Amino acid sequence: MSLVYLEYDFKVSPLQPATDILIAELGELGFESFVENETGLLAYILKSEWQEDVLEKLFVTQNPNFEISWTSKEIEQQNWNAEWEKNFHPIKVGDRCMVRAPFHEADEVEYDIVIEPKMSFGTGHHETTHMMLQHILDNDFEGKSVLDMGCGTGVLAILAKKRGAADTEAIDIDEWCFLNTQENVERNDCSDIKAFQGDSSLLKGKKFDVILANINRNILLEDIPVYADCLNKGGTLFLSGFYLRDLDAISSKCGAYGLEFEKNLEKNNWVAAKYVN
Repeated sequence: MSLVYLEYDFKVSPLQPATDILIAELGELGFESFVENETGLLAYILKSEWQEDVLEKLFVTQNPNFEISWTSKEIEQQNWNAEWEKNFHPIKVGDRCMVRAPFHEADEVEYDIVIEPKMSFGTGHHETTHMMLQHILDNDFEGKSVLDMGCGTGVLAILAKKRGAADTEAIDIDEWCFLNTQENVERNDCSDIKAFQGDSSLLKGKKFDVILANINRNILLEDIPVYADCLNKGGTLFLSGFYLRDLDAISSKCGAYGLEFEKNLEKNNWVAAKYVN
């Protein structure tokens, strides 16, 4: 007998960061698959496991900065992988790095990264991930200890390792992201990357030469003091997941903890900034 699923069609404005937050919250509620589109998001969950009234209580649906509406319908079980494959295309960062799925053909690039994102973030398609990959390509990682905080698929840690990083850790609070990172580091022959599930409380007593944190404005502002404490002298902090209008607030907080703004990349009003101590 076919399982009955519910398909929720979410209309989201503005698309980012609301869509990313919505995916994270729906994943916690048991949604199994997501397909992003021009107006928002399609999300799927087993009908037998669902109570619709919880949608009204989500952070993202209650946030006055976002407009989110939805409709739903019953559907028969379908091939989620086929749906995902139709919507995931390989990307290139300059001419040096390619991020692709296992079913894509490889290309002649210096760094070929194979990612199967499932429900995790960090395929390289979002502006913030793309710019963080640019930062990694433009900076020296040889022999350096690296932290990928809020790692999603683990793609930043993987590129850092391919760029010569030494001890490398990847942390995400979301279990699906943690498990997906473990799969992707194996897939890319980077099994010495250590993945952990948790938040910045895991960083107590640890030190790194480079910290990569692509999360969101509020979490970054809260955790910058922790990052500063974990950064070795002469270290580098790369931050993304926020808009250009938030750069002053982020830089001010970094400055209060001895981290000096050096440069930033900008794409479609998103920012990825570099700080040094």
